[in-house]
Amino acid sequence: MPTPPAPQPAPQSAPPLRITSATEQDIPVIVALAEATWEPTYRFIISKEQLDYMYRVIYTPASLRRQMREQHHQFLLAYVDGQPSGFASYSEKPAGVYHLNKIYVLPSHQSQGLGQRLIGAVEAAARQAGGAALELNVNRHNPALAFYERQGFAQHREEDVPIGPYWMNDYVFRKEL
Repeated sequence: MPTPPAPQPAPQSAPPLRITSATEQDIPVIVALAEATWEPTYRFIISKEQLDYMYRVIYTPASLRRQMREQHHQFLLAYVDGQPSGFASYSEKPAGVYHLNKIYVLPSHQSQGLGQRLIGAVEAAARQAGGAALELNVNRHNPALAFYERQGFAQHREEDVPIGPYWMNDYVFRKEL
């Protein structure tokens, strides 16, 4: 008589995820997430000097306020089990194109679908606002290239972006909505 298969553990449900719009009051949370994600994301791609310079330019509270107020960046915060775990920002460009300016997930929460959910939330917001496409810049040496391709983005063009005395050598990826 054959041996019955061993019982399989019940699938674990994913921890509760909530994605909310951020306001200026959430800037300290965005800064804390940036502090935890920036260096691990870029340490193998750009120099320490460039990494430090760009962080100071992009993630000071004053810079984030300017992005929200003057550049009209919309920020989303992702919470897993009630704890801030990632964020994204996007903004409208001409001709119905939206730009994903930032997406960062805590290293401890990567490869769990959080980045995919943040991109989905940005896509939904852009579609609801009448957007036809979503673009993003990604460093040509960033291992996240494959992640963006799995999300349906394709290389649209190359772009070298000056940031102070440094350059970001990027691909611009695009996804039709």
